[in-house]
Amino acid sequence: MSDNPQREPRETSARSPSRLTGVKGMNDLLPGDSERWEQLDQTVAAWARSYGYRQIRTPMVEHTALFRRGIGEVTDIVEKEMYSFEDALNGEHLTLRPENTAGVVRAVIEHNLLYDGPKRLWYVGPMFRHERPQRGRYRQFHQIGIEALGFAGPDIDAEVIAMSRRLWDDLGIEDVTLELNSIGDASERSEHRAALIAYFERHQDVLDEDARRRLHSNPLRILDTKNPAMQSLVEGAPRLADFLGDESRSHFDGVQSLLKSIGIEFVINPRLVRGLDYYNRTVFEWTTTRLGAQGTICGGGRYDPLIGMLGGKPAPACGFAIGVERLLELLRESGEAQVGPQCDVYVVHQGEAAQSIAFTVAEGLRSTGLDVVLHAGGGSFKSQFKRADASGAEFAVIIGEDEAAARTATVKALRSSESGQGSGAQQAVPIDDLPAYLVDALVADND
Repeated sequence: MSDNPQREPRETSARSPSRLTGVKGMNDLLPGDSERWEQLDQTVAAWARSYGYRQIRTPMVEHTALFRRGIGEVTDIVEKEMYSFEDALNGEHLTLRPENTAGVVRAVIEHNLLYDGPKRLWYVGPMFRHERPQRGRYRQFHQIGIEALGFAGPDIDAEVIAMSRRLWDDLGIEDVTLELNSIGDASERSEHRAALIAYFERHQDVLDEDARRRLHSNPLRILDTKNPAMQSLVEGAPRLADFLGDESRSHFDGVQSLLKSIGIEFVINPRLVRGLDYYNRTVFEWTTTRLGAQGTICGGGRYDPLIGMLGGKPAPACGFAIGVERLLELLRESGEAQVGPQCDVYVVHQGEAAQSIAFTVAEGLRSTGLDVVLHAGGGSFKSQFKRADASGAEFAVIIGEDEAAARTATVKALRSSESGQGSGAQQAVPIDDLPAYLVDALVADND
């Protein structure tokens, strides 16, 4: 045997690596859908600005204590749904935000934003909850939120509700219902809480496991049960409205009066509660029957205690959050979520000289404010025109060898225009005149 035996090469598997997929309930946003989101973002920014609201952006990760203190220990979010972890570097307990009102209030306190008066703020961004993914309910989801801080009267409650209704109008959304309630102040809820506990203790044989667990910690949440076996019991429970004092009643009457004055219809739902501990007085939801079980597309109300709960100087506040995924689903159901064209002009070219000119032409057209796609990857004119038509462009700019030699371009209308130019109509245009020609043509089509 040789002192240095040669090893036979080891056979390797020809199998490709296993395919990796995204985390269930955390969805990719692909082209097509992303344009719909972009359109919604633009609409929302203009809508919020029209009411004097300014955008705030907070981190997606906050200290876990923020949500435990703000949302409440005995809530589904804190008990079951938060993505929490310990920072390996310094041992801090951190959480991916399950909602953003607590984060906004933390930022307002930390940066003394109420020092010079009340603030109207809005946000949009991802939230995270560990729950079973289903239609309209995901582990990573997105919310649009409105927060009005430092305003005590019923007028701001009515304003944020009016804002939400205007957004439905701006988006063309119909078939939505506003449900409204008042959950009073802390002392009133305390009296109601005692009456609820006494009532449910007399019927413990009907309570399910969740209700028994919440009986002494958060009995108000029992009223929000979805268990059909408990519905008649809940219907007979003491009503919070019977415990409201004069100030809470007056505030709620003021909200209703202002909503009626601007023609906003609503339904009083005495069983409507919000799932977070910081709410008081006015609470509301916008619901639809078009999304199955996940029919709430917007929810909010007044949360006067929260700023004090998080260590700030007590101040009133009111707001709401809208689920973006559910909103877009509703837009699709309504046929309103249409995606606009990818570009104004698609530049088709063939030949080395034509490619160089086409590159220059495309940049020049973009400098005039037009959206331009320059064909890349070669191919016949026929295949390029298929791409041009699929892009949604109004016009194709064609540069071949003849055009390159003559320093001209052929402009072809890809769609019939209101100005009378039929699809397929062509016009030779000098390269230097091309920007002005296309701008005029596009303006004429949009008039």
